[in-house]
Amino acid sequence: MHEPALDAEPDREAATGAAAGPGAVPEAGELTARRGSGRLIVSTLAHNKMAIAGACLVVVMVLFCFVGPLLYPTNQVTVRLDLAELPPSGAHPLGTDASGYDVLGRLMQGGRSSLELGFAVAVATSVIGTLYGAFAGFIGGVVDALMMRVIDTFLAIPGLVLLLILVSMFTPNLLMIIVLLSLLSWLGVARLVRGEVLSLRTREFVQAARMMGGSRRRIILRHLVPNAIGVVLVSATFTIADAILAMSTLSFLGLGIPPPHADWGTMLSDGLNYLFDGYWWLVYPPAVILIVTVVAFNLIGDALHDSLDARLQRQ
Repeated sequence: MHEPALDAEPDREAATGAAAGPGAVPEAGELTARRGSGRLIVSTLAHNKMAIAGACLVVVMVLFCFVGPLLYPTNQVTVRLDLAELPPSGAHPLGTDASGYDVLGRLMQGGRSSLELGFAVAVATSVIGTLYGAFAGFIGGVVDALMMRVIDTFLAIPGLVLLLILVSMFTPNLLMIIVLLSLLSWLGVARLVRGEVLSLRTREFVQAARMMGGSRRRIILRHLVPNAIGVVLVSATFTIADAILAMSTLSFLGLGIPPPHADWGTMLSDGLNYLFDGYWWLVYPPAVILIVTVVAFNLIGDALHDSLDARLQRQ
């Protein structure tokens, strides 16, 4: 294993930290880098107008999808053909669909599934990609090269095509879609984290941790991963938007969550059959809410990305 050359003499702070045990390094550079990731999020959400707008939209969507059903309960299980395709009214603010389901209630239920999937995929891909990329970047050499070739091989396969093939092989359900999207989405995170770790592993606090006998596991989990969290958070926001869009695409193609579970993509697919008959409320509400949700997370991701780039340029 090839390791970067260490300084002939550890700095005074690293030498002082040796008494705390192997790998416990109270290095100022490390603390500054960790605080930088936290400050990046706080500063971006507090001062960037795009981030503020995106965060407000996300909060509204979360309240709409998770609190809304408590304030506006509807029956989304029993088919009511006597209530089918009713236009918007006081009893049904956004009308009903072909099965008699209340469209507003269906939007809430579909949004809850979409947000749950988006956040679950973001967490899973962040964990898998971060650990994989951090290990590859820290070890380096032949191991790193082989691990990156594995990623390149999977990235060479069109993701949507592979997803459609895998989904068609199983009975669709929310958990299965989360697992499949997670397995296909962590590759980009791993490459980002690996690049960040390659720049971090030559920093003084990592070298000092090695000199004091810190294990690979401790250095990766305690020193490298926390300092690479900035790129992970940026990637996670985009992953949420991509996962929601991917789920809607699958549902639109008839490969999503089966009825009676609601999904925005299914609502769009079913509503298009009635659009030219004048039933606009079956198409426009799910289309608008899907676009708003995806744009909201992308606004946050773009703002975090710009702030991270500005911080790296200053460094």
